[in-house]
This record gives sequence, C-alpha cells and structure tokens, in this order.
Amino acid sequence: MKATCIDENKNFVWTDVPDPVCHDEFNVKIRIRACALNRADLMQRQGIYAPPEGWPLWPGLECAGDVLECPENGRFKVGDKVCALLGGGGYAEQVVVPEGMVMPMPKGFDYWEAAGIPEVYATAYLNLKIVGEIRQGETFFINGGEGGLGIATIQLAKHVFGCKVIAQVASDENGEFCKGVGADVVNNRFKDDLVKTLTENPPNVAIDPVGGPLMGKCIATMPYRGRWISLASMAGPETVLDVNLLWRKNLRVIGSTLRSRTPEEKAAILAGLVKEVYPAFEARKFAPYVHKVMPIAEVTEAHAILERGENRGKVVLTI
Repeated sequence: MKATCIDENKNFVWTDVPDPVCHDEFNVKIRIRACALNRADLMQRQGIYAPPEGWPLWPGLECAGDVLECPENGRFKVGDKVCALLGGGGYAEQVVVPEGMVMPMPKGFDYWEAAGIPEVYATAYLNLKIVGEIRQGETFFINGGEGGLGIATIQLAKHVFGCKVIAQVASDENGEFCKGVGADVVNNRFKDDLVKTLTENPPNVAIDPVGGPLMGKCIATMPYRGRWISLASMAGPETVLDVNLLWRKNLRVIGSTLRSRTPEEKAAILAGLVKEVYPAFEARKFAPYVHKVMPIAEVTEAHAILERGENRGKVVLTI
C-alpha cells in the first residue's frame, strides 16, 4: 500500500510500505477514504511527538473508510462504513485498529465529514465530561474557539451539556463565527482583555491548549471548585500562579492528553461519544465544521494552512 512518510528533511513522501496485518490486539483493517489533520501532526513532523508503540510512524490520528477485515463475532462486518481514532497511520491507504477504537459513521455522513469526528470530538468529550465533569448550567471557557477542537467543545458544551460558553478567538470575524456555532461570549485575543472577560464570566470548566504567561491570571478568575484543563502550551510553557487560590477555592489544574491513554480507555471514551453525541450528529443539530477538503497529494499545503492558523475547523485529506 501507499503511505505519506516523513523523510530526514521533514518533507512528505508518498511511498510504498508493507500492507498492515490484523492481529489479536489490532483486529480491524480499514481502507482509508479520508483523514483529518491535527496540530499533533505538525509536532510529529517536527520530531517532537512520536506515535505510541505499535502504531505506524507516519502521521494521522483519525480517519474514515470501509472495513476490510474484522473479527467474525465482533461489532462490525466487512464493508461497514466507519471512522476510527488512531495512534498514528492515518495518512495512508490502509490501517489496522483495535476494534474498540472504531465507531460507525453517523447516518447521513460522508467520509470527509466523518473523518473529522474521532480525535477532536473524543478529546472534547473526554475533557468536558470525564475530566472536567461539566454540569448543565455551568460556564465553560475554550481558549481558541475557531479551531477544530474549539468548535467541537463549543458544540458539545452548548448543545449536549447545556452550558454557557466563552470563547477566545483571533479576530472579530472568528468571534461572529463562534457565536454562530454556539458561543455566548467571545474575546478577541488581540483587542480584548481576557482576564476582564473571565472575571465577568467566571468559568467552571476551561479547556486550554494555549497556556503562556496569561494562564495563571485566568485561572484566578475561576469560581469555587473550578477545573482548568491544560492540553498544550502554544503560547509558552511558563506562567505565574497564586497557589493559595488552589486550596482557597478548591481549584483543580489538570493536564490531559488523549493519545497517551490506553486502548481500553479510548474505547470507553468513544462508547460515550457514540451514546451521548451521535444522536445530535444524526439529527443534524451540529456536525464537524470542515474548513477545506484536499487530496493527500496536497498534504504539505494542508499542513501550511494549520501552521498559518488560517483554518476554522478541520482540514481533511481524501485518499
């Protein structure tokens, strides 16, 4: 089969690799029709985010396609249309996956649309429901509302969990876009005072892939038993935090990743996603917002779109 590998100069090369083989743990083979990009792919290309053991070396954390092989008495049959959460290997024609990390495609969805579900919606569901323990009527803050994860968290927080949503964005246009998705309050990072906005709208739960110097001041705005969830540090790894606030307010500052979790943990997350979120997908209350669909041959330009921060929602590659 063909896969998009990364050479020693960090360039993409569409090349022949051995066909994947099912075994006891990785027991579902998928013919990939589309895969979606994530910022972790950019990190992997730079050599700073290696795939977990047992997964292919080329990038790709989510895909949609058709089942080629599966357990005889399992949840799927050959020919089923599915989407899957991957530890790597989505930039290719085929992949083998543990059955628990495979989901049916929502009814009415196409491959390019379903490819944008597994990683971001699993991350959103994990951190809102399981890590953040979000409750109806609480206030939620997402730092970076216009990206794929931001859109997914806004949709779930608003339309599944019934929360007030605050979103930090990079422009007024993106702010209007996020309001259309479901945000109640938006903050332009280049014009508005985020600490003031959060002081006026104290978040019970925050998901933050940005970090940086402002993070400590933002955590200080949280109410009693607030939960601040750190996913990355795009604005830098250092901040100043008054730790007295942690015990005075019973605050929790939590580091969270999806990729490093066990297949069993991921299977439980995806099962919850199918149970609680798929009904909204299939009723078309919301869907993954796809910024652009491109052929796999244009993967370098697809990465450049993410690097330049031009995308609202997902960039998807078709194979």
